[in-house]
Amino acid sequence: MPAISRKAALAIEAVLYVALNAVDRTVRSGEITQRQNVPQRYLEPVLQALVREGVMVGVRGPRGGYKLARERRRISLGEIVRIVSAVEGIDEPQSVSPLQQLVIGPALAEAERTLMSTLDGISIDDLHAQAREKRVGQDDPTRLDFII
Repeated sequence: MPAISRKAALAIEAVLYVALNAVDRTVRSGEITQRQNVPQRYLEPVLQALVREGVMVGVRGPRGGYKLARERRRISLGEIVRIVSAVEGIDEPQSVSPLQQLVIGPALAEAERTLMSTLDGISIDDLHAQAREKRVGQDDPTRLDFII
């Protein structure tokens, strides 16, 4: 089992894609899912949850789409992963095994706390800088971003 679900990784990518491309426009959900090669219905509930939680703003209408609701530096990967986990409604089976309950479970819980702490320390702004440096993820890499 991966440490971060595929849907969480796609949500991080979606937020980063919006950060890179919604400078002077909104980004349509279809544009995001097309680039990720996933059905729109697969990611739409996550995008809506990101709007509800104040990570992105959804704009309705013919020129509608998504843009960030706040500064890139104020959006952590940990926050996005937590939002997706709530949407996925992860139902973990309750183990009755003492080995699972007393040894394995606590070890995995500690690893998850460490992972989430690390993700909380990484912002969309950090990934934005890396993507711009590597010239990936933007429709027009020459477009300037004046956000300070």
